[in-house]
Amino acid sequence: MMVLSCKNNRKPGRAYMPDMAYSVAYETYAPTAERLAPSGASYNARPVEGTIARGEMAPYKLKNDTTGYALSAGVTNPLPPLDAVKFLEATRLYLINCAICHGSKLDGNGPLYKGGDGPFAAKPATLVGDPKYTAMTEGTMFHSITYGKNAMGSYASQLSTEQRWMIVHYIKEKQGASASKAAVDTTAKPVVDTAMKVKQG
Repeated sequence: MMVLSCKNNRKPGRAYMPDMAYSVAYETYAPTAERLAPSGASYNARPVEGTIARGEMAPYKLKNDTTGYALSAGVTNPLPPLDAVKFLEATRLYLINCAICHGSKLDGNGPLYKGGDGPFAAKPATLVGDPKYTAMTEGTMFHSITYGKNAMGSYASQLSTEQRWMIVHYIKEKQGASASKAAVDTTAKPVVDTAMKVKQG
């Protein structure tokens, strides 16, 4: 027994799971398809068609064409009205992604325009105060942010679906607040100086 146990045995026996015991070394930055080709496997690193990432909203299915743009007018914002915390986050997202063109006051006077002194010759859209954009539906606004419109590019890669809808909520709330303020200003009665009135009479 002693002789057998001390014998230098270079045959350790069979590995139960050889693919784990002797893993294949891969080049770190080698293309996946190239690595898997010898084994006959196929993998493109893309999500399975029809699936949604955890925490992500349902995908926006309207296409980037004239028909999709027209149909976007009938799309409603799936998010509920923003609470204080969500509104603060929407404000942050707007200031980071949109204010550089449309301005922090949504007046189209962002740093890239600066009253005509900036790099942009044409003034970006005035989101508050312009009837064209006040009347624009939430769906059309979201469509424009998703695909881009005119000189504005797409923000689908910078902002998630939820974040884009949050910004739409933010813009619409600002438009509503501006309209309410304008209505109050127009209905306010001028103050009459009674002393002047008596003197003139």
